[in-house]
This record gives sequence, C-alpha cells and structure tokens, in this order.
Amino acid sequence: MARKMILSVLLLVFIACTAAAELHYFRPSRGHLSYSVRKPVLRVHPGDVIETNTLYSDFFTAKDGPWPGEVGPIFVQGATPEDTLVVRILKIRPNIPTGRSGTSTSYGLLTATDLTPMLHDPVPKKAHIWKIDVQKMTASLDLPQSRIKTIEVELKPMLGRLATAPPADQAIPAGVPSNFGGNMDASDACEGATVYLPIFHDGAYFYFGDVHALQGDGEITGMGIETSADVTLQIDILKGKKIAWPRLENKDYIMVAGSVRPLIDAFRIAHVEMVKWLELEYGFDRWEALEVFSQVGCARVANVVDPNFTVVAKFPKRYLPAGPLSPRVP
Repeated sequence: MARKMILSVLLLVFIACTAAAELHYFRPSRGHLSYSVRKPVLRVHPGDVIETNTLYSDFFTAKDGPWPGEVGPIFVQGATPEDTLVVRILKIRPNIPTGRSGTSTSYGLLTATDLTPMLHDPVPKKAHIWKIDVQKMTASLDLPQSRIKTIEVELKPMLGRLATAPPADQAIPAGVPSNFGGNMDASDACEGATVYLPIFHDGAYFYFGDVHALQGDGEITGMGIETSADVTLQIDILKGKKIAWPRLENKDYIMVAGSVRPLIDAFRIAHVEMVKWLELEYGFDRWEALEVFSQVGCARVANVVDPNFTVVAKFPKRYLPAGPLSPRVP
C-alpha cells in the first residue's frame, strides 16, 4: 500500500511540475508488428503524461495465441531529427495473473537453429506459464521434474521494446533492436528509468510494448516472463540535442545501448558512445575518460537472441563531475 501511495505522489509531482502538461488516458485497440512512419494513434506535447497499457493476447496464457504487437506510433508535437526523445517510465504494473515463457526449437541462445546448426537435437519446445501475484509483485512457477517443486521470484517489470520510427521510409520488424531503439530487451528500462531515443522524423513516431514481468540478462531462452501491463509514461524532448544511439538513466547510472551482431560490436558501440558522452558533455579528456571507464564501468548483456544483440554500457553517476559543461541528457 505504501509503495502505491508513493507512486501516486510521484505521478502528481510530475504532472504539477509541468504546468502545461496534459494527462492522456489512452487505451490502444491494435498493435503493430513493425516500426515505421504511419498514422499516429495519439498526439502529445512535450511534458505530457500518458496513462495506458500494453496489448493483450492469449499468447500470455496457456491458450497460446498470436503476438499482440506494439503500441504506437505516438506523434510528439515539436519533435524533429535535431532533437532527442525523452521517455520517463513512471509505472509498469502487470495487469493479468499470468505470464508466458519457455523454450523453442528455433529460437534462443542455447538451441540449434538454422543459422547456428549443431550436431544434436534442438532444445525441446516447452511453454512455461508463470502465476503472477500483482499485489505481492511476485511470480511462481511449478517445477514438477525438479527437486524443488515450485519457485517464487520477485518481479522487476520492464519494457522490452521502446522505439522511434527508423530512418528514411523503412518498416523494420518489431523484434529488431538498432539505433532507433526497438527490441533491446534491456531490463534497465524499468520503473524509475528514463530512456532517450534518437529521432529520425518530425514527430518521432514513438512505439512501446513487450512487457517482461522479469527477465534475466541475455534473455537466453528468447523470452522473459511475457505479460501485459498498465503503463504510465511521461514524454518530453531535448531540443537541439542529437544522439546516435539510445541512452538510459536511473538514479545510479548513465547508460548507452548498442545493438548489432556480433556481440563484440554491440559491446564496442555502447562503450565508444559512453566515452564520447563523458568527453563531450562532462569535460573528461577522451583518453582519461577511457581509463576511468575501464576501471569503474560495468556492462549488461541485454539480449543475445534477437536479430541484433544488445549491450548496455553503464557508468556510475557518483564518478561524474558536479555539473556538465553544457546542457546534457538530464
């Protein structure tokens, strides 16, 4: 109860701090399976707050069903390719009592696929339906073949997919992460985090979805605990500021997400972009930034199963100078 009261107060503070902000209650009716410029489902102004939800389908239950798609696009008034889109994740709360995970014969890090053939049978296809307790913020799973017969885990809901429309007239499948964001599957994109995305078209055309009630690093089976959720987001823009790759921030770290194959190049993109960030906006010498980052930085392998792999480079805020040289991603 106390946690709910705190979240309600925080939401009121966010709204109060943006006098011109509008609160949108938006219930999406259909999803998209690609990111592109198309007719917006909602138009917002910088500072607006959206109370909404991700899309539901029987995919999240024992019934099975098709993937429901992502919510969007949301058109952000005044956003241009010279700016950065800001998405503050104020709330993610599962809104159904189940979540789906499992293994596939054609998808996942530890199974043979067409692109990674092995001289053994694939991992068996299994669906695991987790029972979600929204009040306790836990999920439990029966393990009939194991020594322990059930397990309960604490939830950390996240948004696996946050994207702007990609460059030019591309329509890119929603399962792909890249410089526009997309299916990064970064567990750092959780409640309390802020995500910054490059903009390639006027209006940004923002998409979101793919809630995981919980997901381990790498998403090694190709699935977190996939479910639907109520979501509250605040949308903003940083005028006159361009970034090359998605950035994230929470109370402890500034972060950059790089997405490509092979994994080492995703790691390299994220870390190069972080060094540039430290140099250009925090006053570090480039090579001194590299030295410090090499000693205090950390990295999260967010996914190793999607068409592109994602690595999140993280720099602790406690080692940043007191103030930036110039306006930065706040």
